[in-house]
Formats: sequence, C-alpha cells, structure tokens
Amino acid sequence: MRAISDLKAAVVGTGFIGLVHVEALRRLGVEVTGVVGSSPERAREKARSYPLPSAYDSLEQALADPQVDVVHLTTPNHLHYPQVKEVLAAGKHCVCEKPLALSSAESAELLRLAERSGLVHCTNFNIRFYPQVQEARLRVGRGDAGDVWNVHGGYLQDWLLLDTDWNWRLDPAAGGKLRAVGDIGSHWLDLAQFVTGLRVESVLADLATTIPVRQRPTGPVETFTAATGETEPVEMQTEDLAHLLLRFEGGARGSCVVSQVSAGRRNRVSLEVDGSAGAIAWDSERNEELWLGHRGRPNETLWRDPGLNEGPVRGSVPAGHHEGFADTFKELYAAVYRAVAAGEPGDDYPTFRDGHWENVLADAVLVSNDERRWVQPHSVEVR
Repeated sequence: MRAISDLKAAVVGTGFIGLVHVEALRRLGVEVTGVVGSSPERAREKARSYPLPSAYDSLEQALADPQVDVVHLTTPNHLHYPQVKEVLAAGKHCVCEKPLALSSAESAELLRLAERSGLVHCTNFNIRFYPQVQEARLRVGRGDAGDVWNVHGGYLQDWLLLDTDWNWRLDPAAGGKLRAVGDIGSHWLDLAQFVTGLRVESVLADLATTIPVRQRPTGPVETFTAATGETEPVEMQTEDLAHLLLRFEGGARGSCVVSQVSAGRRNRVSLEVDGSAGAIAWDSERNEELWLGHRGRPNETLWRDPGLNEGPVRGSVPAGHHEGFADTFKELYAAVYRAVAAGEPGDDYPTFRDGHWENVLADAVLVSNDERRWVQPHSVEVR
C-alpha cells in the first residue's frame, strides 16, 4: 500500500473551485504536479498569480504525465462528460465536480465505465464532510431521532441577485438545463439522503426564473466576482429559485428551497430531520454546532469537539478552533486518497454512483416542473 504523500494529482480548471482543490491537496500532503486552464496562457497566468503549480498546455498533456495518479475536474459542467471519459481511458483515478454530467444518460455511461475500470472515482459532494454533518448521520442512523418523519431545509445564495450578475452557469449550453438545482440543490439533496440514509422516491418541483433578462458582460467573469465593462441583454432559460416537495423511502416527507437570489445569504445550507424521538438540525452558517431537539427535556447544542464527537470525521484541530468550507475538501480527499493508496475504490466517500443518482433526480425535477406533477426518479433513470 502506498502512502498518501507519495501520490500526485493534476487539477483541471483554474477558477474559484479549482483553487480550493489545489489548496486542499497541498494541506493533505499530495503534490499537485500541474494545472490545466481554459487556455495555456490563462493557466500560466493563474499559476504565477495564485501561486499554482506549473501549467500543462492541455488535458492530454496532463494525462500523458506518468507522475499523475489522480485527476481533479473542476471545469464547466458540459465538459465533465467528455473529460471524465478521457481520464478513465488514460487509467487515472478521477475526482469530478458536480454535476457529474448534464443528463442521467451521460452519467450512467460514466458510472459504467468507472466501475468496470476498477479505478477510484469520486463526485465532489464535499458538504458531507463537515464533522457535524457526519455526527448527524451517525445519530440519525442509530435512532436518536426515532422514526424519521420530516426532512426540510434549503440552500440559499445571493451571488446572482442582480440582473448584472453573470457567470458561465447562466448559459444552459455550459451549465445545463437546471442551474440552481443542478449547482447547489444537488448538494442539498445529497446531504439530506446522506444524513437520513433514505433515498428520495418522488419529487414535485416548482422552478422560477425571477430575473428573466440579464446583462451579459462582453468579457470573461469569474465565479463570485462582479462584472465590469460593456454588457448585452440575454434572456434567461434556467431557474434562479426552486421549491421542491419530496417523498423519501419509508414514508418520510421533505421540502427544500434552493435559491441563488436570496439577499444576504452568501452560502447557507440548512437541514433539519424531525422524528418520533427528537430532531436534529445543522446550518452551515454555524457549522460547528449540531442542534438536538427534545420534547420532555431542554434542547441541546453539541459543538464540534474531537473528544465528544462520535462520527468518523471530527476535524483536525481542537475544539474551539473553528473549521470551515475548505476543510471539507481536505477531509473528502483524505478518504479518496486512502482508497487510491490502497489500490481500490472505498465506501466512505461519494462516488460516481452518487453523482449519477443526483443526475437522475435532476431529470425528475425537470419532468415534474414541466408536467406539473409528482415524478418518481427511477422512471427517468437510464440503467
């Protein structure tokens, strides 16, 4: 078995999330041999300014490097499907940002290829790796909340609140037919199913485009940065806002609000699980806390504390020394790279199977919204 520190990675994509991947790998002790940008010039510019490792001229050059064990794909959504196929064909382990593909037909093919290859494959659902999320999963799983009745919450952002806000995700050709649900709603749906251990069996979706026309800059704009310079009006075809009603296996009901136009909410994920014996709630804006609700005694707040937490992820610093968003990537990659070092896929991180299921749910959301009815995800799944 190899040591994690002996493994090497290449990161494809030099935007906001690509930099998060690079930094997490460095903290884990994994050498990043190089990055791939949208162009060789952009990659070299980013490599000088961040700083980043040296730039590859292309994905093909990175895949041809015998040093590279794992490839991280942080590119626009429409590139995931062809790039994952290239990575697997080159015999490299693969970490892919969500969504895994633009449809369940594409993600089903990627899942088949990945599982036949024997390579380690991961869909980057990092929210699972907050310590208090892991604690919530453990407590729900052992029955602390009793029979689960109700699962509710949402994912709220405000970075697309103005008609002048722009990003490649607003273009369906690059981001897909679903935007808010595909981008951040997929995280919430994965989180809810991960914590409860229950799959979504049916969905009723109501999508809204609150800003029908946006001003697209004539020049490039990075994620979470303001546009400047000249613009042109573009009619929007994807949702800013979604309300989802859910039915889980076992009879539990759920509801979720997904929004990229909620003023003041920079990046808030919230989840509450209500059951016959109690309730458990977590909020990313107070991610070190886990709220435990009771009927016959005072409610409790459990702070992240490696000495008190029982979940498999407890954080890497002592209690009172807060961890956050970037730490979830490190914890996720620790699990992925343990599997790479062992030479076979593991079971303690989200795989392409999880990514495919989220694509199945996304297809169901689209059908539900278009036809104004409840839809069972398996009815649109491609096997």
